[in-house]
Parts: sequence; structure tokens; C-alpha cells
Amino acid sequence: MNIMDFNVKKLAADAGTFLSRAVQFTEEKLGQAEKTELDAHLENLLSKAECTKIWTEKIMKQTEVLLQPNPNARIEEFVYEKLDRKAPSRVNNPELLGQYMIDAGTEFGPGTAYGNALIKCGETQKRIGTADRELIQTAALNFLTPLRNFIEGDYKTIAKERKLLQNKRLDLDAAKTRLKKAKTAETKSSSEQEVRITQSEFDRQAEITRLLLEGISSTHAHHLRCLNDFVEAQMTYYAQCYQYMLDLQKQLGSSFPSNYLCNNNHNAGTPMPSALPNVIGSSAMASTSGLVITSPNISDLKESSGSRKARVLYDYDAANSTELSLLADEVITVFSIIGMDSDWLMGERGNQKGKVPITYLELLN
Repeated sequence: MNIMDFNVKKLAADAGTFLSRAVQFTEEKLGQAEKTELDAHLENLLSKAECTKIWTEKIMKQTEVLLQPNPNARIEEFVYEKLDRKAPSRVNNPELLGQYMIDAGTEFGPGTAYGNALIKCGETQKRIGTADRELIQTAALNFLTPLRNFIEGDYKTIAKERKLLQNKRLDLDAAKTRLKKAKTAETKSSSEQEVRITQSEFDRQAEITRLLLEGISSTHAHHLRCLNDFVEAQMTYYAQCYQYMLDLQKQLGSSFPSNYLCNNNHNAGTPMPSALPNVIGSSAMASTSGLVITSPNISDLKESSGSRKARVLYDYDAANSTELSLLADEVITVFSIIGMDSDWLMGERGNQKGKVPITYLELLN
């Protein structure tokens, strides 16, 4: 027998097996043939594996969305991964925002309150961007990769063996059907031999499949460790971000007003710094109305007709000709005018005079 004859006979045998399985499967669906049921334990294992696969895919995909919201970037990373090439580094959103803030602050002037604040905020945003990269790298290595390895490795092996078990089961049931239909003793003897062979092959494949499926419990234990790693990575990331913002808040609070509150009953508002000791107007604030309640020193000054010296706490750029620009740490003369907005005083520096916000001042004894 030459190789070609052998291949032809093998193809014919395979075609016959395929046809036999197809007929058996169709008759089972039509209720015209009996079906060998798997034992309950094996069925439970198969169900558990399928459930694990479905939820692992969903968790993996949504984690990818969480770490990289941009779908185009995800597609690009997927393509580079399949090509076994490293994806080019791209600026993430916090880094881009940070750079914009730094550029804007540089153009406005680092010496101005707004420009200085933008630069500090930009630097913090870039640090958050770096932390974001570290989170993505850690999560990809310790969480996503193990999940993907299960889907593309272990589960594919399980699915392959499960399909083979299904084929062996169809072969067994087809052999049983032929045994029932056998008329002659010779045919019955041949069919009985076929049933014994197919039963043995089915039992062996069921055992192989069962052993693989019982490994799902180990998979769950491994994924639990990976989940803990992911949680720790997120904890580290959010702790870093919190610390960065805490540091930024302290920097902003010690250098310029970081929050602006205005009296809704007045057309002109005044910047209100965050709560700081010894700052005029920071002794009390209305919680809902947005009104600034001034300190006793300011109240006394407004009730009197005299003037006082005040130290400037922060740089202030005059918004119009009625206001006076201020430089941090300079000392000016301030006084109140009847009918003036409660958030403002008149400031005087040499021959220059104009309105100044009280929250930028500290009265001197």
C-alpha cells in the first residue's frame, strides 16, 4: 500500500466518522436517538469552567477600558501586541493637561498668582500622569496578563478536550444505535465490539476532561491572588494621587488664594483664600450663602473713619482702573468708605489709590 492509497482510505474513514456523528447529532436533536448523559459532577465542572470563562472575559475587557478609556489606543496596543512589538509611548491625559497648564502659566508669568498656580497644578498633573502609567503597567502585568493567559491558554485546552469528549460521545451513541439496528449475529458481534471500543475511548476522554476541569479551582485561587495585586496597585495609585493633591493644596494655600467666594447680592466679588490662620475674613464663612463674614478687626475699621496699615498676603492684579494692584508682603494703607462693598477696602500706596480685596490683607497693629 502506497502513501496515496493510505491517505485516501484515511480520508474516507474520517468522512464516514464525520457523517456518522452528524446523523447521530441530528437524530438526537429530533428526539429520534438516545443520548449518553455525562455524570452530574462532570456537568457541574463544565458549567463552572464556562462561567469562569465568560466572567473572566468581561472583567478583563472592562479593566482594559478602565485603564485605557481611549478605544483607538486600545486597538493600537492590541495590534502591536499581536505583532510582538512595543507600542510607542504616548502622552496620557493628565500629562497633557499638566503640560498645557505649565505652558499657560509660563506665558501668563510665573510671578503672577494665576501663572504660578497653573505651573504648580501642571507639575502635579504630570506626577499624576506618571502614577497613572505605573498603575497601568502593574495592572497589566499582575492582573490582566494572568486573565488573558487563562482565556488564551488553559480555557482553549479545556474547550479542545471538551469538543473531543463530545465527539467520543457521539461515536459511542452512534455505535449503540447501530447495535440496536443489527439483524444478524455477525453484525451484532461487530457492533458490540465497536460499542466496547467507543465506550473505552469515551471513558478515557471523560477522565482527561475531568482532570482539566478540576484545575478551575486552582485558577480561581490564582486569580484571587492577582486580584489582590490589582487592589494593592490601585491603593498605591490613589494614595499617591491623594498625597500629590494634598501637597498641591498646601502649596496653593500658602502662596495665593485657592478658592473664590463671592457675595451673590453684589455685582463685584472678591477672591477668598482657603482657611488659613491670621487671614482677614477667614475666621468664619457662611456655609450656604457664600457670604464672607469679616473678622472683628475689619468690622472695627469699617465702623471707624480712620485708616490702618495692612500687609499684603498675595499678589493681586487689578481687574480695572478702580482697583489697586498688590504685591505680596508689601505694606499699604487701607481705609473704608461708606457704601463700599463689604468685601473691599480702599488701598493707598504713595500717590496710587484703589479698591483692594480684604481677603488679600492682614491688618497690622
